[in-house]
Amino acid sequence: MALSQTTQHINKTQHCKTLPGLVSSQAQLCRSNLELMQTIIQAAREVKKVCQKTFADMRWNCSSIDASKFLPDLERGTRESAFLHALSAAAISHTIARACTSGDLRLCSCGPIPGEIPEPGYRWGGCADNLHYGLLMGSKFSDAPMKMKKKSGSNANKLMHLHNSEVGRQALRDALVMKCKCHGVSGSCSIRTCWRGLQDLKDVAMDLKTKYLSATKVVHRPMGTRKQLVPKDIDIRPVQENELVYLQSSPDYCTKNDKFGSFGTQDRQCNKTSSGSDSCDLMCCGRGYNPYSERVVERCHCKYHWCCYVTCKKCERTVEKYVCK
Repeated sequence: MALSQTTQHINKTQHCKTLPGLVSSQAQLCRSNLELMQTIIQAAREVKKVCQKTFADMRWNCSSIDASKFLPDLERGTRESAFLHALSAAAISHTIARACTSGDLRLCSCGPIPGEIPEPGYRWGGCADNLHYGLLMGSKFSDAPMKMKKKSGSNANKLMHLHNSEVGRQALRDALVMKCKCHGVSGSCSIRTCWRGLQDLKDVAMDLKTKYLSATKVVHRPMGTRKQLVPKDIDIRPVQENELVYLQSSPDYCTKNDKFGSFGTQDRQCNKTSSGSDSCDLMCCGRGYNPYSERVVERCHCKYHWCCYVTCKKCERTVEKYVCK
């Protein structure tokens, strides 16, 4: 995630030395494929933006990743760490796959045309997102820190991160859908040209958020000849391939606590009428909230004119909002 703060354009091998947080195999990948590195930096920025939007209604709102390095809550193997590793792995492969399609990467091109015969009225065409190349190169970069023998950190944490990264990539595979464009006289759509395209990263993030909310706490214990991650409370079954796992319970994120990496929810905006996680009761952890008024300007009294434009007036109104004490 430190890459999201990089402002330098990577076009020389010497630049790879200046990138923060890279392990040796990642730096080697950077030197051998500078174009790819620029795409990965773009993915890191996208992770930060998408994560904060996805969790805007939660006490933990991804503020931990604004720091130059992971804060304690993300170093300890929490469910927030699980989500972030899954989203990061998905985002890197997603961005690479689409960069192949857009022509931003010279070493790859459109994805393959599916082998199955389309239904009548449909035909394969267009430029599919190259998910295969995205997954191949994305996993090389994402998994490198966890596969280093001398990398600091427990084996349990490495296994957890590898598992969750693969969950993120599987969510990306599930996000590959058929997209079509209509052709025909007067918009009749008599024939559709179709290709395999990825859903937006925000859709993948929402899928992973669902997995985050139902994540399984695991322990690292001997199973046969080696140690594995097994569910803490129901260790009669193995960990499922599509579930996020975590090792340590999270702080409640109610109050600021540097030791646990919590920013707290003081001054966070809440929704007085909601019964969900963004409600003033849950967001403010029972501390109460303060109301304030804000003037907003909106478009109003819009009229359609033939042909073809719309004119609107500007209206001002006062809305009441609430922030946590």
